[in-house]
Amino acid sequence: MEEHPLQIALKAGKTAVLQGSMDLLLDFRKLLDDDLGLLVKLRDLVTDWVQEGFQDFFKALEDRLLVHSGRNRSGSQEQGITEGAQVDKVAAGLVLVLAQLCVFIEQTATPRITEEVAAFFSSGGVRSYENGPAFVPGEICRVFRSAGEKFLQQYINVRTQRISVLLKKRFTTPNWFKHKEPREVHMFVDLFLQELEAIGAEVKQLLPPGVLGKHRRTESNGSTASSRSNPLRDDTMSRSNTQRARSQLLETHLAKLFKQKVEIFTKTEYTQESVVNTIVKLCLKSLQEFVRLQTFNRSGFQQIQLDIQFLRGPLKEIVDDEATIDFLLDEVIVGASERCLDPIPLEPPILDKLIQAKLAKAKEQNPVSP
Repeated sequence: MEEHPLQIALKAGKTAVLQGSMDLLLDFRKLLDDDLGLLVKLRDLVTDWVQEGFQDFFKALEDRLLVHSGRNRSGSQEQGITEGAQVDKVAAGLVLVLAQLCVFIEQTATPRITEEVAAFFSSGGVRSYENGPAFVPGEICRVFRSAGEKFLQQYINVRTQRISVLLKKRFTTPNWFKHKEPREVHMFVDLFLQELEAIGAEVKQLLPPGVLGKHRRTESNGSTASSRSNPLRDDTMSRSNTQRARSQLLETHLAKLFKQKVEIFTKTEYTQESVVNTIVKLCLKSLQEFVRLQTFNRSGFQQIQLDIQFLRGPLKEIVDDEATIDFLLDEVIVGASERCLDPIPLEPPILDKLIQAKLAKAKEQNPVSP
């Protein structure tokens, strides 16, 4: 199977760290095994050199990885602004490589090097009698565990910010108060899904799949056939009563909140699903905030309803947490209704017709190969 560029880069980094370290340790072992009189007398010093050398090496390596990611150790405001600009210029894929390299150093390289040092370079060191061993693997693991988490979060931030720019442009460009009746799903939906597809392809190169499978409900097909996946399709809504429509919308949403306790953000793991889940959730929260900054007429609100309803199907194919996705998408629609003077939703048959037309169009543009 052909390796991708990011996989090649990560593999090269792993080899350089572990194999390079083992080769160096082997060279020192050969020197000591030669039983030369001078080296025997200097054995304690050599032990200290090896231990101190590896401790310093990993400290310098962490600094170098920070530089490659566009980050630094400084906490000043001025340098922090400069650092932010540098981080934005760093390729997201490189940051993900650095995150995985840190995981490798913590979980594989450091334990393996520790075994070698303990077996051949642990006894008799001059320094250890006074100050303890110079090589402290626990500290190295802690440092690279922390660095890996920061790099992973940086990758998520960079990817999320890129999509947020797309979403912001979508919601700040049109005059939503004069929006025309929706005729089709807006193209920003396609761009959004393309970005998520690119992220999915990227994380698959470097991260393992999660241990848990997808938890799906049978109605997550992007259609409007299910009433549970959309709080707007309650038959008791009356198009002639704006206040009643808004009240029913909010009541349905609140009932959903009390019925299921949704934990939106959990700790991000080093898996494909976890990273993609986090990015999608952050993007939907951004979408919700952008919606709340606008004022919609009825048609504008209906356009949001259409776009969000269409997103349900594809997002549930990407994210394995259906309950949270439904909740966040519903939050967007509720937010739009609160910013609309006449929040009357599209009738289910019309909504379904527009979504099916979009699905048919997508199928024509991307025919499945036989």
